[in-house]
Amino acid sequence: MDEVLRLDAVGQAQAVREGLISPRELVEAAIAKIEAHDAEINAVVHPRFERALAELDGLPEGAPFRGVPILVKDLGWGQAGEPYRAGSRTFDGVEVGEDAHAVTSLREAGFVILGRTNTPEFGTTITTEPVAYGPTRNPYDLAYSPGGSSGGSAAAVAAGMVAVATASDGGGSIRIPAGMCGLVGLKPTRGRSSYGPASGEAWSGMSTLGLLSRTVRDTAAVLDLFTGYVHGDPYDAPGLPGPLEAEVGADPGRLRIGFVAEHPREDVPGDPVLAAAVTAAATLLAELGHEVTPSRPEALAEPDFALHFGAIVATNVAAEVENIGRWRGKPVDLAELEPRNQAMARAGRDRSAVDHILALQWIDGFRRRMAAWWADHDVLLAPTLGIQPFPLGWLPSDDLSTAFGRTGPAVAFTSPFNATGQPAISLPLHSTPAGLPVGVQLIAAAGREDLLVRLAAQIEHARPFDHAAMR
Repeated sequence: MDEVLRLDAVGQAQAVREGLISPRELVEAAIAKIEAHDAEINAVVHPRFERALAELDGLPEGAPFRGVPILVKDLGWGQAGEPYRAGSRTFDGVEVGEDAHAVTSLREAGFVILGRTNTPEFGTTITTEPVAYGPTRNPYDLAYSPGGSSGGSAAAVAAGMVAVATASDGGGSIRIPAGMCGLVGLKPTRGRSSYGPASGEAWSGMSTLGLLSRTVRDTAAVLDLFTGYVHGDPYDAPGLPGPLEAEVGADPGRLRIGFVAEHPREDVPGDPVLAAAVTAAATLLAELGHEVTPSRPEALAEPDFALHFGAIVATNVAAEVENIGRWRGKPVDLAELEPRNQAMARAGRDRSAVDHILALQWIDGFRRRMAAWWADHDVLLAPTLGIQPFPLGWLPSDDLSTAFGRTGPAVAFTSPFNATGQPAISLPLHSTPAGLPVGVQLIAAAGREDLLVRLAAQIEHARPFDHAAMR
C-alpha cells in the first residue's frame, strides 16, 4: 500500500484502472497516512474523511483520476457545505454555498477531496504560521517553514500524504512552498484558471490558481482539468496548442535562456547557495543543448515595484475585510486580525480609489518593460526564493518592520511575475548543505505554459527529482 502512495497521481490513477488497488483502498491508505503523520506537520486543518469515504460510491465511471485522493487549500478553493477560513478567525461561521469551478472540475475528474490545508491568514505572507491553526512544519526539517501561502498543501505532498494538492499564487505562494519543500509548482498565466463563481479575480488579477505536485506530468495533467476560460471571467489567457499533458516528453527545441544568479536588489548580498543552484541549472540546460547566457530584464531591479505591488495587495486586503463583515453579518474589528493584516488593512483603507488606479497603471508600464526582454529570449532562469530556506518564527508577528523587511528580498523573483501575469515554474534542483530544498525557477512569456512543461519535463528526465521527505 505504501508503494502505491509513493506513486504520483497519474500513477495512482493507472493503478486503480488496472485493478491493482480499489478507490476505497487508496483513499483509506491516504487517510491513514495523514492520521499517522499530520500531528507533527499540521498540514490538514479541516479533514473530511467520513464525507470522502461516503462519496466513493458516487465516483464517475471512466473519470481519469477516479479514486485518487487530493487535498485543497483553504483559500480560494470553496467547497459547498465545508468550512472556509482562509487561515483567519474572522471567517468563523461563514459557510460556502457552492463549489468553486475548479473544485467541480476536480470532482468530475474523479478526485476524492480528503480535506483542506493550512494557509497564513488571507495568504498575505510567505510562511504558514496562522494564529488560528498554528504553524505547518516542513517535512524536511520540522523546525523550518514550508513556505507560504500554500504551505499546508506543499507539506502534505512533500510528506507523501497525497500526490497532489491545490494551491494559489498571488506573490509566489505556489512557487515558494514548492521551492522550500522540494516540489514542482507552476503558476499559470493570468486568466488560465477561474476564480468563479464566487469572484472574478483575486488581488486585482495578480493571483491565480494552481497546484503542487512531485512530478511534471502530474502538474500538467491536473492543470488541464481546471484551467480554461469560464463565461464571465474578467481575463482569458492566450490559447495553448493542446493539452499540457501532451507537452510532457515533447522536444522543447533549442531555447534561448537567460539566467540571473545574483539578487536584483543592490542592498541584498549575494547568496552562494542560490548562486550555485542557478549556475548548476544553467550548466545542465547548456548540456541539454540550449543557448544559455547571463541576462535578465532590467525592470526586474526597479526599486519602485515593491511599493506599488504592496499598495495593491493592501487595498485588496482592506476590501477582503469589508467583505468578510458582510458575509458573516457583523463588521470586522481590525483587532480580530493578525498584526500583519491589521497594518495592511489600515494602509488599504487609507488609500483612495485614485491611488489604487495609479498603482495599477504603474504595474501596466512595468509589465510592458518586463515583456520586452522576452522578444529576444524564450525563458528566464532564476532562483525561486530570493533567500535560503528559513525557520519557523523567522518572520516575527510582533515586529512588522523586521517581518516586512525580510519578506521583500525573499519575493524578489516571484511577485514580479504575478504582476506581469507570466507563467513560472519552480523545480527541485538543489539543496542547502543541511539538506533543505532550494527551488530553481523558469519563467516564460505570457501564455507559454506549454514551453515550460516541455522544458521542465526534459530537466526532470535528465536529473530526476529526489523526494527525501516522504514519510
